[in-house]
Amino acid sequence: MIHVLTEKIKKMEAPIVVGLDPTMKLVPEHIKQKAFAEYGENLKGAAEAILTYNKGIVDAVCDLVPAVKPQIAMYEQFGVEGLIAFQKTVAYCKEKGLVVIGDIKRGDIGSTSEAYAVGHLGQVQVGNTMCRSFEEDFATINPYFGTDGVKPFIDVCKKEKKGLFILVKTSNPSSGEFQDRLFLPEGSSDAAGARPLYEIVGEKVAEWAAEHMGETYSYIGAVVGATYPEMGKALRRIMPKSYILVPGYGAQGGKGKDLKHFFNEDGLGAIINSSRGIIAAYQQEAYAKYGAENYADAARAAVLDMKEDIRTGIY
Repeated sequence: MIHVLTEKIKKMEAPIVVGLDPTMKLVPEHIKQKAFAEYGENLKGAAEAILTYNKGIVDAVCDLVPAVKPQIAMYEQFGVEGLIAFQKTVAYCKEKGLVVIGDIKRGDIGSTSEAYAVGHLGQVQVGNTMCRSFEEDFATINPYFGTDGVKPFIDVCKKEKKGLFILVKTSNPSSGEFQDRLFLPEGSSDAAGARPLYEIVGEKVAEWAAEHMGETYSYIGAVVGATYPEMGKALRRIMPKSYILVPGYGAQGGKGKDLKHFFNEDGLGAIINSSRGIIAAYQQEAYAKYGAENYADAARAAVLDMKEDIRTGIY
């Protein structure tokens, strides 16, 4: 699947992933009212409104971007109905030829980790039948448990030719409370040799990446926030064969000019995420002319602007 993502990025000249992170505040009123009229102001009505909203955005941008990234918490908040909307969103995106990155940020060990991996990336056995659940192409995971938590995911990915994006340096302001902590190499007492935790995690990701390589890039990538470009530069060197999923663009402050060092010299190796900046573009002053009725057209315009911003920032 990593070669599919790479080829789509090259063909579309758009290293962009659209974050499908819907909340009821983002869904236009006309969509909500139609869903509520049919299903009621309940979890089913909310889930149907979100699915309709997602489909409109996907239809508007699927010819411009290679991938989407639904954030599962935005669906889980609506319970089982929300998870059905998540599943249907993934299926619809794949029908449209998009690569799907499941933003699930799971992390555990042993059979629990394997169950997460099977549920989102693999197949679960039911009697004599192998069944698929959500069927994303990639998933984000938390490496806090170390290899015990990551290896079950990698094992499933190898069977399915799918991939991971492992959290390394996240875009949120308080990420440094843990991720920037300095550690001395084992057996050393020289403070000058201390290194931040995110670099140590990056080195481990590079090791895992070597276990599941594609033709040029590994199926095992990393998450590194656009809000920390200098750290991204260092991590690019540490993980040369891993794709970097870069959140934090747009709404969190990342700009095209901040992104150059996340890419390799071949112009590949990174994919930039924008969520609210695209799916809620109609609520922004720059795209207000479209209005809520044409929210999908606003999303398309925002993708085109993002594509140009990235192009001028990288090249």
